[in-house]
Amino acid sequence: MSWKIALLAPLAALSLALPAHAEKIGLDALSRYLNDLTTVEAPFTQVNADGTISTGRLYIHRPGRVRFEYDPPDRSVVMAGGGQVAVFDAKSNQPPEQYPLSKTPLSLILGDRIDLARARMVVGHAEQDATTRLAVQDPEHPDYGMLELVFTADPTELRQWVITDDLGNQTTVILGNMDKGGALPPSLFSITAEAEKRK
Repeated sequence: MSWKIALLAPLAALSLALPAHAEKIGLDALSRYLNDLTTVEAPFTQVNADGTISTGRLYIHRPGRVRFEYDPPDRSVVMAGGGQVAVFDAKSNQPPEQYPLSKTPLSLILGDRIDLARARMVVGHAEQDATTRLAVQDPEHPDYGMLELVFTADPTELRQWVITDDLGNQTTVILGNMDKGGALPPSLFSITAEAEKRK
């Protein structure tokens, strides 16, 4: 499984240099925080399962849309829109690989309404190194993978996530400063528009 596809499955985290002894953030507060995220733009650093590092820019437009745009010279893009995930591999001249968003762990945070208290969705919730770490999976399809979200408090902020695929490979995405609530053009999340642009 390539790192681009692994990005859409579960992850393990890098420690953050933060003070210790923080209280873990409750599930209701985390649900409210995620539901309040409408649009997000942020730089990201991705640590791949093989130890290589990629950087780029992340765009989120909830519900259901996300775009990972990698920095040059890599022209790869991983995006979700219209219920589908597409992987545009810069090294391939083939059409993008596509998967239903519902079969990836990212669907758990891109849904219309997020309720982390839903039965069996949360499989881990703990305070560690002054962060709240939340492991979630689709209770009906645990085989789709697990997503570990890492938050800091005061104010609550999503800092990173870790995706672990079905082979145990882990990909970590660390977020930079997030610009929230801005206008994002629909073309950022259009698989058809991206495919046309690459012809």
